[in-house]
Amino acid sequence: MLVGREREMARFTALVEAARNGTAGCVVVRGEPGIGKSVLIDEAVAAVGEATVLRTQGLEVEAPLAFAALHRLLRPLDRLRGQLPGPQARALRVAFGEEDGTSVEPFLIGVATLSLLTAAAEESLVVCVVDDAHWLDAATAAALLFSARRLGADRVAMVFAAREGEWAGFDPQGLAEIVLTGLDDQASRALLADRWGEAPAIAVTDRLIAETRGNPLALVELPSELTPSQLQGTSELPAQLHLTDRVEQVFLDRSRRLPATVQSVLLLAAADDTGDLDTIRRASNRLGLPEAALPEAVASGLLVSDATSCSVRHPLVRSAIYQAASASERRQVHLALAEVLAGSGDPDRETWHRAFAAEGPDQSLVSALELVGTRALRRGGYVAALAAYERAAGLSTDQAQRAGLTFAAARSAWACGQAAHAQALLTTARELSVDPLLLCDIARVRGHIEVNVGSAPEAHRIFVEAAHAVLASDPGRALETGVAAAVMRTFGADSGTPLRAADLLAATEADQTARTRCLRHLLVAMTHTAQGEWRAAVEALDLALDVGEQVDDRDVLWNLGNAALQLGDDRRQQQFYSFALSRAREAGAVTAVVYCLQRLCFGYYLAGDLVALRVAAEEALALASSIGQRAMTALPVAWLTMLAALQGSDEYDDLVQRLEEVVAASPLGITADPVHDLARWAAGIRAAGAGDATGALHQLTRLRVPVFARMADPERIEAATRCHEIEAARDRTEELARFAESTGRRWALASVAFGRALTAEPDEAEAYFAEALSHHALADRPLDQARTRLAYGEWLRRAQRRVDARTHLRHAAETFQDLRAEALADRANQELRASGETARKRDPSTLVDLTQMELKVAQLVSSGMSNKEVAAQCWISPRTVAFHLRNVFAKAGITSRGELARLDLG
Repeated sequence: MLVGREREMARFTALVEAARNGTAGCVVVRGEPGIGKSVLIDEAVAAVGEATVLRTQGLEVEAPLAFAALHRLLRPLDRLRGQLPGPQARALRVAFGEEDGTSVEPFLIGVATLSLLTAAAEESLVVCVVDDAHWLDAATAAALLFSARRLGADRVAMVFAAREGEWAGFDPQGLAEIVLTGLDDQASRALLADRWGEAPAIAVTDRLIAETRGNPLALVELPSELTPSQLQGTSELPAQLHLTDRVEQVFLDRSRRLPATVQSVLLLAAADDTGDLDTIRRASNRLGLPEAALPEAVASGLLVSDATSCSVRHPLVRSAIYQAASASERRQVHLALAEVLAGSGDPDRETWHRAFAAEGPDQSLVSALELVGTRALRRGGYVAALAAYERAAGLSTDQAQRAGLTFAAARSAWACGQAAHAQALLTTARELSVDPLLLCDIARVRGHIEVNVGSAPEAHRIFVEAAHAVLASDPGRALETGVAAAVMRTFGADSGTPLRAADLLAATEADQTARTRCLRHLLVAMTHTAQGEWRAAVEALDLALDVGEQVDDRDVLWNLGNAALQLGDDRRQQQFYSFALSRAREAGAVTAVVYCLQRLCFGYYLAGDLVALRVAAEEALALASSIGQRAMTALPVAWLTMLAALQGSDEYDDLVQRLEEVVAASPLGITADPVHDLARWAAGIRAAGAGDATGALHQLTRLRVPVFARMADPERIEAATRCHEIEAARDRTEELARFAESTGRRWALASVAFGRALTAEPDEAEAYFAEALSHHALADRPLDQARTRLAYGEWLRRAQRRVDARTHLRHAAETFQDLRAEALADRANQELRASGETARKRDPSTLVDLTQMELKVAQLVSSGMSNKEVAAQCWISPRTVAFHLRNVFAKAGITSRGELARLDLG
């Protein structure tokens, strides 16, 4: 009976009706055990009407089995898998153990889950119910939470039920909630009267309601343990009626009053994670239990069963019975379950039951668990792989094998975000291993952890030492590790430990594969870069980039992009980051997608493609948020802060605060300096826009990463001259000149000429301005070019050459207006008016105010993509794409894709 939940039922009804009308929704129902989460959801689902209802449940004993709960949820949709794109369909087959082969990214399984749900929603309303979500295996939780956050204009309603404060791998931050508390006095009395026919004595009822705080399960179960005289109020009640502990004790006491054979059946059901009646029956036979024991267990009310399924009545029943059993009793039931599952096609469940039954080392079990871990990795189930490898290591007596298994567990721990656990496991693996190849691999994972959440200089030291240690055993591995150290050093992560680059190059000279040749050139380029030998660095980089076009390795591709960024090759950096992004999207590697999107922002900013910058940053932000990686949101937020500063957006202060919160809460590793530099650069732009040249110079001189400093040099040099720090401007200009003249980068030569123009004597300045503009014509950096034209126009106007000034000021104003750089546009327009020409302002009515996703969809559709192609790229449904496209058309007042292609998306 459901009482006292009218308000919650109304929210469910609204959620379902919105979904039925094409607006997907999700809600998390949370509360303490016994509060009525499942009963509420059951009542709500019963009232849904015509719909496809999908259900699953988290099981604590199933936690080591990746995607087990997801498999149950999606099984009714198997017929729709043929509609999925090939990589997504294969990802589900691998995840569900239907296909072997190469591993899949767990994120791709989340995308496939979303696609399957939205495909089913094309046929009818879909209602997904996930009970006991706090016990979901981590892989299922990640896939379902991703889907919940990416649903849009889809006929899907998702409902999760979870215990208060017991999230484990289920982290529903940002999702709507219904928090269930106890029933009020009237509803509690109604429930007691319905359960017992005649309510207990008033004083007893008052005590029950007060001590249970209206918890429905406690109200129903605790009176059953009271004597008739206690119910009537003529005998004293127990001193305490603790809620969860007391209800568990009620269930345990009830089970202990049953015959021993029936208690054994209950323990079997508590240890089982299949919910399959036949499995329970056959395991009972294995234990020699009489056939009557199973029906008696059902009759007790502690077990529920139908024609094919069998499970304990409530999670508290499971925990009470399982925890109270002795270790010997648990081992017996797990062994029985393992024996009946043997040959059933579910080797992972069988192996885990064997593992729970194990009393000591068992080499065959170690091998079986290692296979479980391998299969979990192939499915992207890193938490499950961690558990399998760690248990296998604990059962092994072979030191070398234990080292390898512990390292495999450490890699899995790092892959699922458990950095501290991974570091502890890596320490253990190092102590166990004497194999130089394994020790190198251990060091590389240690280094990657330091790069991301620790000390970047420490990571550099680890990589250098690992490269040297493995050089004699595996030169290729040493080269790859050395390149990682060399690239890090160019971005300021230098431990002071010298890398023997010449030794690495000599050891790999005979390997003429494209990948090795590319890495060799890259090592040379980064070594010269770190030493300021720019000409040699560029020559080596050009060779690496040419060979890199033959390499299909994501890590190599983005390191080529990093090197091109470091050495100022704008076109090639975008080329290789785009290559890496494409590979990452194909694989569904979401963290790699976020990384590439962040890096592409550099090129978009320099090229003046601020629409692409905003789209990339916001997509990176949304994806990082959707997978719960808060630290990965820092760079996208920093880029949006830069954009807000440049465009004079009202969002600037809110973005600064948001960035500060992320930085304070999350270790940023090697991204710390880039994030802080972007924040300083943004503050400098903001100060300059407000006319505070001194404040701008203060911020811009604090940039620490050399590549950032070179990008910001035009602003820094101009700020120095505007606050009369001429010598500082000259010094910075000449420092940049060394880079520019050695590399021959047109943008750098233009910036040097610009700096010299600003600091030259009046009779020399014009030649430098002309030189700067000649370089700008061959460098695709429109913002820098417009800045030079503005300064040149200002100089010409002050020289009373107003007609000459107008051409440059007009071009500058138009560029700044196109980029919506409001402060710079205002400055250019003011100068233009002073020159005697009326400034033309952009008509605000021509601008279209689109949301992040509308802008993304509009941009992709205008490039010629179909709705289905856009959906695949954005990881949303085609229906949601159509919804956003309709909004774009309505806001812009257009009716065709052709008109969209001509639209100013500014």
